[in-house]
This record gives sequence, C-alpha cells and structure tokens, in this order.
Amino acid sequence: MDFHSIALKEILTVSFTLFAVIDMVGNIPVLASLRVKMGGEIRSAQATFASGALMILFLFIGKQFLDLLGLDVQSFAVAGSIVIFIIGLEMVLGHELFKSDGNAKSGSVVPIAFPLIAGSGTLTTIMSLKANYADSNIFLGILINCVVIYLVLKSLKWIEKGLGFNGMMIIRKFFGVILLAIAVKIFGSNISHFGK
Repeated sequence: MDFHSIALKEILTVSFTLFAVIDMVGNIPVLASLRVKMGGEIRSAQATFASGALMILFLFIGKQFLDLLGLDVQSFAVAGSIVIFIIGLEMVLGHELFKSDGNAKSGSVVPIAFPLIAGSGTLTTIMSLKANYADSNIFLGILINCVVIYLVLKSLKWIEKGLGFNGMMIIRKFFGVILLAIAVKIFGSNISHFGK
C-alpha cells in the first residue's frame, strides 16, 4: 500500500461513499429492533471490529479473488455501480429491494457486522472504488467509517430519539441521491474498458 498517494479529496469521497452505502443512519430502525432482541445491548466494539476486518480483507484480497474467477476490477466496478445505483434508488424511492435478515440470535457479528454493515453492497462498493481510487485512501476511508459505525452503535438510543422518524427518512433520501450520482460516475469511468 502506497501512502505517498494519500489525497484528502479522495479520502473524503471514499468515506462519504462508504458512509452512504453502509447507511448507519438508515439502519437505525433495524439496529434498534435488533438491540431489543439481543437483550437491550449491542456489542459495539465486536461489531465494529468484525465489519472493519471484512472490509479491509476484501480491499486487499478482493482482486486476487476476482483473478481466480477470471474477472478484472473494471468489470466488477461496472457490476458494482449497478448494485450501488439500485441501493441508492431504494433509499430515494423507499422500496426495499434487498431484504435483510432480522434474526439477531447469532449476536453482534451476524447479522449486524455481516450482512447489515459489511454486506454485499459495501464489499462491492470497495471493489468498485479500487478501480478509481488509491488503496491507501480507501483504507483510511474504511477506518473513518469504522469510527462512525462504533459511535452510532454506542449512541443508538440517543440518535433514535434525537432524529425521529422524519429526520431519518430525510437523511436516507439525501444519501440515496448522492449514491445515484456516485454510481453513474463509477459506471461512466469504467464502461470504456469494455471492447478494448
């Protein structure tokens, strides 16, 4: 990983993209119901570490995994941009296309760390970002999001009361529009690699 390629603009873009895809604010109603099922407490540190480790693992060995399947990062980025577009669309329109498993018997790692936080959408986004941004900037973006994940899980009760239903809906729709724009950008910058 080359830390000479660190750029604040890239870190902010990656952090914002992952924040929108992970959608911790939009997941607050789901997390709140899981917290009740888990006896009123979520292991914040355990869930953060597990989701962060998954994202970092996919950042560094995701390409090798794709090579095994005979795919390149650009192809995965185009496919990923479509997934990101659909996630953004469901956030804006309010229709759930990706169903999440509400069973919390397994604890903080499953289903909170995976698939709720570091799910297929998040991992696909990381691979899509690899086609456009330096690994060091994506790594720092993941770490920033891990801090956000931990803080949200820790202050879940307070956030839930503070935002209210309407507040959470507005934020969800705002990040949905941002995701749609990011998906179009990733798609446009990688589609040109086909047919070469």
